[in-house]
Amino acid sequence: MTRPYRGSGLAGSPVVPYPHGGLARHGNLPPGERLRVLLVEDDEGDAFLVGELLAETNSMIDLVVATSLREARQRITGVDCVLLDLGLPDAQGLDGLRLVLEMSSGAAVCVLTGRSDEHLGVVAVAEGAQDYLVKGQVDGVLLTRALRYAVERKRADENARRLREVELRQAESARLERGLLPQPLMTTDQVAVHTFYRPGRHAALIGGDFFDVVQTRPDRLDLIVGDVCGHGVDEAALGVELRVAWRALVLAGVPDDEVLPALEQVLMSERRLQEIFATVATTRLDLDANRATVRLAGHPPPLLLSGGRVVPVPAPGGLLLGVRPRRPIAYDLEFDTDDWSLLMYTDGLIEGRVGAGNERLDVPGLSGLLDEPANREVSLPELPAWLVGRAEQINGGPLADDVAMLLVSRGGGR
Repeated sequence: MTRPYRGSGLAGSPVVPYPHGGLARHGNLPPGERLRVLLVEDDEGDAFLVGELLAETNSMIDLVVATSLREARQRITGVDCVLLDLGLPDAQGLDGLRLVLEMSSGAAVCVLTGRSDEHLGVVAVAEGAQDYLVKGQVDGVLLTRALRYAVERKRADENARRLREVELRQAESARLERGLLPQPLMTTDQVAVHTFYRPGRHAALIGGDFFDVVQTRPDRLDLIVGDVCGHGVDEAALGVELRVAWRALVLAGVPDDEVLPALEQVLMSERRLQEIFATVATTRLDLDANRATVRLAGHPPPLLLSGGRVVPVPAPGGLLLGVRPRRPIAYDLEFDTDDWSLLMYTDGLIEGRVGAGNERLDVPGLSGLLDEPANREVSLPELPAWLVGRAEQINGGPLADDVAMLLVSRGGGR
């Protein structure tokens, strides 16, 4: 049978059981079927009576007694429910309830008091108590039922709160995703642009990967793919700021060589920590001349698909944005035919493992995937998703980082 269990109130002092026994657990019952209740009551007779009421019903409740809030604070760890008297030596009335609610964490809190005051009961429940019980008006069955219901209500409230937090995070991620992954701002039909984005396995939270496409003249198309280091709301928000800033700079006609330095200024002024950096790849397409200008700031190079071959664009790698301001070096790319594709991507695509060792897919491995005969049967709009599927297959599971891709194609695209 269950009996109340109490000590002297001093930290580290021995715990002395009531005369009728202690807190021994039932050997034949799974631990999950028992509740651990902390009774905060300074009247030894009332505490003894609570233990007797619970023992009469074979309640499977382990009762621990504290005679003050100070003792309660020391013994509340691992408790499922707190049964609180409103008249304690170191706290009176609702002030004591508020203090217990602050320290109780995930535990339910029920008031057990001698005050038969309906208004006080309503206020106590409004403050956060799961129930308001009056001494002398409850028997063992009612007390046991009230404690178990209180614990279940608390668990339901906690589950509802967690669900709401998940829904809010999902809604926030969706808003940020719309900012990171806009619709291409283009009207030309001389080239086709296919976009792709997939969050990494970090609880499907969006990271700082972003892309954008802007047409400023009938014969000119600007593209960007970037990656802010890290995952989470702050990084995603910074990615949105960088994308919007880049679009504004391009539409404003800022000279080509000044766009990325200006973008770096935005990064350095808006980042929350000095350690945060970003990698960026930009491409300006001159459609009439059938050529491109590529600039890299610590980003992996685009891949050119043309004439049945796949080659990385040999643009200088450049420095990460936010490390040491330096203007990226432009690389001019001449297309030999009117059938080509240019794949721009973030490093999440190439950081997956190859086999059981530490070898990464990297740029040569990605080029090899695009060179596989099987990909010839894949349409260009489906090619980014196919690449991710192959990378995950080689990795032996989902890719850890976010993946963003832009595939711009002309003519047959290969």
